[in-house]
Amino acid sequence: MKITWLGQAGLLFERDGVSVMIDPYLSDSVVKVEPKNYRRVPVEEKFFDITPDVLIFTHDHLDHYDPETAPRFFAKTDKRMTVLAPTTAWNKARAHKGVHNYVEFLRHTEWTEHGFCFTAVKAAHSDPYAIGVVIEDLVEQKTYYVTGDTLYSKEIFADLPAKIDAVFFPINGVGNNMNMTDAARFAAKTGAKIAVPLHFGMFDELDPTGFKAENRVIPEIYKEIKLN
Repeated sequence: MKITWLGQAGLLFERDGVSVMIDPYLSDSVVKVEPKNYRRVPVEEKFFDITPDVLIFTHDHLDHYDPETAPRFFAKTDKRMTVLAPTTAWNKARAHKGVHNYVEFLRHTEWTEHGFCFTAVKAAHSDPYAIGVVIEDLVEQKTYYVTGDTLYSKEIFADLPAKIDAVFFPINGVGNNMNMTDAARFAAKTGAKIAVPLHFGMFDELDPTGFKAENRVIPEIYKEIKLN
């Protein structure tokens, strides 16, 4: 499995010609709403050359379901994507119609395709429809957990599998996200082998080395995240 960080909360999973993209933010749309949140890292246009097999949105906030990024993928016709999104993001996505399959992806919903099983799990965030996603790679027998935006909530852990190979989560501590201290507690509670902090460096100068976890792997934007 190749996993690439797209910046902010965006991730790209690739295995044997199958690609899964989560929460791509590949514009500077947020600055139009909040001038201080201008994009610190230039957009890498090459990611628009990809038509993912599965495109997932964890919730309907601009840096996750981006109205300038998402339609560029929806306009593609070379492949029929499966788009998984909770209610508010799903309604916006399916309005674009086209050739794609838009699936309302709510907590406890499962979707299996291309050798992956996706499960929507609880997230504690200001968007009441926000979800996290557990990704089971049925070929390589690995399990990944992408929290989406969330605070630490004990209710989340009841939704999670016993074995998690890597967890990906926010550490910025604003916008109803975990701070670094709670993120470290959260990662440890999941029992994940590898802890990958996200949601830094796009709108801020946050130093991710402040996240203290022995099993951490700090990603670099647009580069593969080495989990081994």
